[in-house]
Amino acid sequence: MRAIIYNAFGGAEVLALGHTDKPVPGPGEVRVKVVTVGVNPLDYKRRYGWVEQFYPTTFPAVPGLEFAGVVDAIGDAADGGGPVGEPADALAVGDEVFGLTSTGAYAEYALAGDIARKPAALSFEAAATLPVAGETAQRVFDLLGLGEGETLLLHGAAGAVGQVAVQLAVALGASVVGTASPANHDFLRSLGAVPVAYGAGLAERVRAAAPQGVDAVFDAAGQDALPVSIALRGGTTDRIVTIADMHAADHGVVFSAGGTPPEKVRAVLAAHARLAVEGRLAVPVVETFALADAAKAQELSEAGHVRGKLVIKT
Repeated sequence: MRAIIYNAFGGAEVLALGHTDKPVPGPGEVRVKVVTVGVNPLDYKRRYGWVEQFYPTTFPAVPGLEFAGVVDAIGDAADGGGPVGEPADALAVGDEVFGLTSTGAYAEYALAGDIARKPAALSFEAAATLPVAGETAQRVFDLLGLGEGETLLLHGAAGAVGQVAVQLAVALGASVVGTASPANHDFLRSLGAVPVAYGAGLAERVRAAAPQGVDAVFDAAGQDALPVSIALRGGTTDRIVTIADMHAADHGVVFSAGGTPPEKVRAVLAAHARLAVEGRLAVPVVETFALADAAKAQELSEAGHVRGKLVIKT
């Protein structure tokens, strides 16, 4: 099968279109004919070897975490997700699904166990934007214990994870103060957040936007957001979680990099697909790329300032 492969850490130039064997599904897995792939900042961070402590790499490696596609082969006891604790319908070859892959999504075929059925009303492009951002946001909200009526400070609110987090927090009944560049403020207002510019004077701007105080902080940006977050929480690190600052431990802050049980991931995927079909959750696709142009997609992602999602079509 065709796949994007890299054999050493480095810049986008290490990515090459090549061929590898089709993966064989094991128990609890399906093999999927990949239709679309979501491009994430984590893809280039793994390519550089920056997150080996969380995502160890075995070469040759195929990048990519999230996908949408069609079931091609089935291992034992694979299912299509559903509410935790409830049985799920068995998947069949030909079913449309989306989720997270264990073998790399930048390929014609991939293996996955953390999947859910793709509703017919949800396009393959839209489905590929949901798994990573949705699972990440829900995981952080669970760690924060975010609830109705609370105020969330969200750093990096205009990024793909941030956009999903804003929409999910609003759906929970929470208020969101989101940091972003001024060019993204109207967009964040349209999602239901109160935008503030990052940079010098951030604490004063947040206090003006949320005079009632900040109940929890979700850092999806990094860039030294933790000290001001701690100050805004009254000097405590309680209810602050980052997914972007690798030096979180130096501040006594929780760094979250995964660990959600598979059954919870599948339930989250299914719930977010329903919200997307209802028009309550969406991430705009700003550009699509052919598989052969995956390096260009990662370069654009690495450059930052992409308001939405980059998608690869296989």
